[in-house]
Amino acid sequence: MFKDWKEHTRHVKKSFGSLGKKHPKMLQAYQALGDAAAAESLDLKTRELISLAVAITTRCESCISVHAEAAMQAGATESEVAGALATAISLNAGAAYTFALRALEACEVQKPE
Repeated sequence: MFKDWKEHTRHVKKSFGSLGKKHPKMLQAYQALGDAAAAESLDLKTRELISLAVAITTRCESCISVHAEAAMQAGATESEVAGALATAISLNAGAAYTFALRALEACEVQKPE
């Protein structure tokens, strides 16, 4: 795991287009998704806070790096970031809980006769 988030963010931004050069249509489609999301009713700061929260749930360090920078540049406060991250943690805990219920159900069905 790296320790320098600013350097990692620079690296991600610098290397982002490398796949796009090999598959331009994929990059265009990816960028179109971002453009479509930006065209809707959420302001930039809110979108970046959501993106940061999703990034931790998907365990994407590059996403964390880029969206942490973007959220702070969009004016997010430390309290807003903490709130978004706490919401993501809570949601992940909820998902784990519901999957635990499914696991219990699977175990009940699989009990030896």
